Amino acid sequence: MQSDTKEVSKIMKAIYYNNPLDLNLMDTDIHPVSRGEMLLKVKAAAVCGTDLRILKSGHFKIPPGTKRVLGHEIAGEIVEVGSDVRGYKNGMRVSIIPNIGCGQCAMCVKGQNQLCPVYEAFGISLDGGFQEYMLITENAINRGNVVQIPDQVSYEEAALIEPLSCVYSTYNVLRTKPGDTVLIVGAGPIGACHVMMSKLAGAGKIIVADISDARLKEVREFGADVLIDSSREELGAALMKETDGFGADVIITANSAPEIQTQSLELAAPLGRISFFGGMSKNNEMVTLNTNLIHYKNLQVFATTGSSISDYHHALQIVASGRIPLIKTVTKRFDLINAQKAFEYSSSGVGMKALIISED
Repeated sequence: MQSDTKEVSKIMKAIYYNNPLDLNLMDTDIHPVSRGEMLLKVKAAAVCGTDLRILKSGHFKIPPGTKRVLGHEIAGEIVEVGSDVRGYKNGMRVSIIPNIGCGQCAMCVKGQNQLCPVYEAFGISLDGGFQEYMLITENAINRGNVVQIPDQVSYEEAALIEPLSCVYSTYNVLRTKPGDTVLIVGAGPIGACHVMMSKLAGAGKIIVADISDARLKEVREFGADVLIDSSREELGAALMKETDGFGADVIITANSAPEIQTQSLELAAPLGRISFFGGMSKNNEMVTLNTNLIHYKNLQVFATTGSSISDYHHALQIVASGRIPLIKTVTKRFDLINAQKAFEYSSSGVGMKALIISED
């Protein structure tokens, strides 16, 4: 049986990461599609903080000197389907869940594919979305990592489901409820997603803190009630003023500052729930915590990393419902030829999310 094939060029452009601080636009052959694979015409791929960290410092799943196409927030159109693939066809609009579990380990059995000890990931161990055409592996198809996009969701929105799904995973643990006072420390794109999710959950007051005045102005548009510029005023004093000395019911550390994790225990109200959302860099991973605060205030301290396939589907359903204006997080668009500029924009702290899009 022959594959269901849409005619495409044999040469494409791709942005390759070679080593830290080394990105190159190259012409390369489009990978041939085997019987169990498919080929995706990438329509939108977003630049993530993880991409920026890989560009700066590398990744343990990318051996030094390995050419890798980054980008794990991806949506596109299927243009070739291998003969053994079922349930997909040419022209189908899909988004990609990047983390592929083995399907057999204890974490995969529990539905936590992102915690699989031998996971593969598009944009990290496999070539990702910063290219014109992307090969989708048989394993990814069989594990449920290719998701059809609802008609009412655009390619651009679909590319942003992955970061929103990580935020949904945190919400699912914190269980923010109507009336809660929520403190989000970090006003970047992830912070904005936490604001929207908290607002959807019915939070009574959403407070966002950051040291960037520009980012704080951006995040107000997503529903933040109170902004704290912690470069100008002490975060603890400002929060206690806003909560009449009580503290926050929910705290999300959407940043990589160890001191904020330490301080979060002081800022939490009794029975408060805290999410250490942002991971620490390699040299800052040892954080001092006053565990008496956890004990005597009956605090719950959580952490989540990535998202499961289930989290991804829930996030997609939320966006399809129109309840979260996810597209507002996109503040700049670039074509593939200008991908280097997209990385520079994302590193600048100006605006929110950068998208690399296909015009055709």
